[in-house]
Amino acid sequence: MRIRTRRTLVLALSVSATATTLTAVTGPAASATATPSSLASPALTWRPCERPDGPAGQECAELPVPLDYTAPDGPQLTLSVSRLRSEDPEARRGTLLVIPGGPGGSGVRRLTQRGEALRRELGGTYDLVGLDPRGTGGSTRASCGLAAEDRHLVTLRSWPAPDGDITENVARSRRVAEACAANGGAVLRGLTTANEVRDIERFRQALGEERLSAHGVSYGTYVGAVYAQKYPRRTDRWVLDSNDDPDPRRVARGWLANMARGAEDRFPDFAAFAADPAQEESGLRLAERPEDVRPLFLSLAAELDRAPRETTTKGVPLTGNRLRQAMQTALYGDDAFDDLARLIRQARDPRATPVLPPDVAGPLSDEEAAVIMAVVCNDVRWPTSVGAHRRAVAESRARYPLTAGMPVNITPCSFWKDRPAEEPTRITDDGPSNILMVQNRRDPATPYSGALNLRSALGDRARLVTVESGGHGMYLAHGNACGDRAVTAFLRTGQRPERDVTCPDD
Repeated sequence: MRIRTRRTLVLALSVSATATTLTAVTGPAASATATPSSLASPALTWRPCERPDGPAGQECAELPVPLDYTAPDGPQLTLSVSRLRSEDPEARRGTLLVIPGGPGGSGVRRLTQRGEALRRELGGTYDLVGLDPRGTGGSTRASCGLAAEDRHLVTLRSWPAPDGDITENVARSRRVAEACAANGGAVLRGLTTANEVRDIERFRQALGEERLSAHGVSYGTYVGAVYAQKYPRRTDRWVLDSNDDPDPRRVARGWLANMARGAEDRFPDFAAFAADPAQEESGLRLAERPEDVRPLFLSLAAELDRAPRETTTKGVPLTGNRLRQAMQTALYGDDAFDDLARLIRQARDPRATPVLPPDVAGPLSDEEAAVIMAVVCNDVRWPTSVGAHRRAVAESRARYPLTAGMPVNITPCSFWKDRPAEEPTRITDDGPSNILMVQNRRDPATPYSGALNLRSALGDRARLVTVESGGHGMYLAHGNACGDRAVTAFLRTGQRPERDVTCPDD
């Protein structure tokens, strides 16, 4: 299954389920003691919402949640939620929540895409549910009013100029932050991990479940870890897949910075593909040896920095940075390697007109761009020094040339007008031992080092299954039978490995 990144910019309280500090989205630094559990549980009115490419029997509903949990009787937002009932009531043991990545991922869409595979694998053990976090999908959205040129993935990601200069990145970051402050309003200010966690707790209550099981992926692992920290007694069997580093000092900006290492870890898998004689017939073999692919790619990116190529997308040239972004995206799954090799082949052929992948060809919607930025900017304070960013970019370009300094470059978060309303949650080992982590060794987006940090923070609460393969998203995504069996066994029977284990690459 191909995993795309259009919706990922990247991407200290231990409390009980009934006592937590909440964000006030109407001001930058307020706090309160109201909790979702102190509110009356809303009723869900389910309706059929099957899609032609989705699973049979899918239902949808709307979940009202407070715009501001410190004012529970004030304005409400509407979240889109979805459900697939267990087809075997006798086998059913509970409800499993799919937590999407992002920020900006849709839980309803993920349930539509993955629900049938989960049903087959889990055999009726669960009702499967998902929700669109505030700001995404069918839920209440926010807007920054950004111009189209500021909504391309290659501009939302802060790729430096060909010579490493960040002047244009600084100007764009200021412009975007000012637009979001002027146009986003209280809804944009309320797009935070903490509020997504509270909304999940509200959803649990509306479902009438004492506890939830979950499968969180990518940014969803951080959401899942924060929920497990704040509501530990509301968790049943908890799977965290492709894990974000939970370091509260570097939440969000640390995830982005880690992508430089992640691309370096993963690129050799693409190089092996692009040098494989089996690709000769399709025209996708780029070099005789794997070690020749990296210098070829870097040379081509530098050439496109100097002389961009026209593409089949009118007005959108193939630049060095668009090639780098296409590379970073393609590293998420082996089945995207052919697209990247084809783009490189076209870019090297003066007679060809390159065809851009959708991820880098056009702008995101204003709502998608808003939520991608708002969550990471609202969650934690980012460094503001332009000089420090300039030095970090220069160092990263030398150390990690594949990503050319982008992961440590300045973003709109450095100029964000609202300070975080609360400190990021510190993940600890205080809670039930019911978490299974699963992680590809060579993950380009959430590198293995970050997963080890989350594993260390959770202590005996977790076990880690390391899969000796590359790509982002493991369970039912890359066909590793050993890793899939470990997750399925845990979700169906509750059995976890007694200690951390490693699965070979199939």
